[in-house]
Amino acid sequence: MGAGIEYEKFLDCVHCGLCTSACPTYLETGNENDSPRGRIYLMRAVTDGRLEMSPTVGRHLELCLDCRSCETACPSGVQYGRLIEPFRVEMQQKAAATKPVGWFQELILYGLFPYPKRLAWALWPARIMQKLGLDTLMEKTGLVKLLPQKLQRMQRLLPTLKAPRPKLPKLLPAIGPRRAKVAMFTGCVAEALFDHVNWATARVLQLNGCDVIVPQGQACCGAIHYHSGASNPALNLAETNIESFEPDDVDAIIINVAGCGSMLKDYGHIAHELRPGDTAMHQRFEQFASKVKDISEFLATLGPIQPTKAVPLKVAYHDACHLAHAQRIRQQPRDLLKMIPGITLVPLAESDICCGAAGSYNLTEGEMADRLGNRKVANILASGAEALISANAGCTLQIQSMLKAAGRPLPVYHPVELLEMAYGE
Repeated sequence: MGAGIEYEKFLDCVHCGLCTSACPTYLETGNENDSPRGRIYLMRAVTDGRLEMSPTVGRHLELCLDCRSCETACPSGVQYGRLIEPFRVEMQQKAAATKPVGWFQELILYGLFPYPKRLAWALWPARIMQKLGLDTLMEKTGLVKLLPQKLQRMQRLLPTLKAPRPKLPKLLPAIGPRRAKVAMFTGCVAEALFDHVNWATARVLQLNGCDVIVPQGQACCGAIHYHSGASNPALNLAETNIESFEPDDVDAIIINVAGCGSMLKDYGHIAHELRPGDTAMHQRFEQFASKVKDISEFLATLGPIQPTKAVPLKVAYHDACHLAHAQRIRQQPRDLLKMIPGITLVPLAESDICCGAAGSYNLTEGEMADRLGNRKVANILASGAEALISANAGCTLQIQSMLKAAGRPLPVYHPVELLEMAYGE
């Protein structure tokens, strides 16, 4: 295993240990095998044939959140994501060859989450239960404990569902002088649960002079499949997206979910890893990836129009891992928030330590996800903030759930929601 990974990437790690203080699992366990340098050592030893790929080794690698905070901390520029991700793809493929994919992965992770229409239909019973208060009754009576463990966690993570909005049209024209033409990636879980954030994103872009195109044939970014070892479906989803968008015809492809944005920006790397000899694919995937911009990143470059309506609120900003570490976007969302009249931005301790969401990690690794979620909630409550700002759908679900469990259900907003308010919308 690991033979397909460029070996020099292992050698970049000099085992200095500066990554350990940034690693969420190491902070919780104190186990060197659960640190980035420890995991690199394990992967390299397996690749060299010095260590057997045992369940114990696999467990240490599975526990990694792939938050990539170690990349931010590393002085040697180790590309940890380009090590752990392809290595775990091989791990999952090897496991799938000996045992079938479990029901949860097959039905929920692969069969439901990547398809917003299916997910929207699946949410209707939950909407009815919330309206009638049956979800609260199930929790109070303990009936929810009759569900399988993973479905219990899904029920706990489910937010109060807003009324679904109409689907975004194919084109939303710029308001005022036209400054840019962009395409918008709407996502899968984000579209089903946070369509109000997609509408706010489109509206903010319009108000900043952007023609917004919403390709109707777009699909899930593929992260759910790729990070669980299903490389062929991930590539198929990537191909669908590249065919649906026309990168040459737009100034940027806008994304408002950190995890999806990181995956889309990595399309070029993933094509190299999974299809090493296909130069034409590499070029197409890299061309697409070069146009992907987070909404805050794009607005910061464009020069956002100053909002004028006050939003009197004391907020703390949570750095989503795949925005702060994978995409290296930290200041832009804060600068956008500081533009809003009435906003007070308070510091948040350990703002860039993972909250435990990490895609589907909080469904598959519940114990560690809860430990990290409680750690995040303690820091949020200590900040004195009246609301939390998160630029990632998974983080929002995790933090809302943990705040509710702590009896302190503070609102969690995306930055564009507050910008939309400040523009008077």
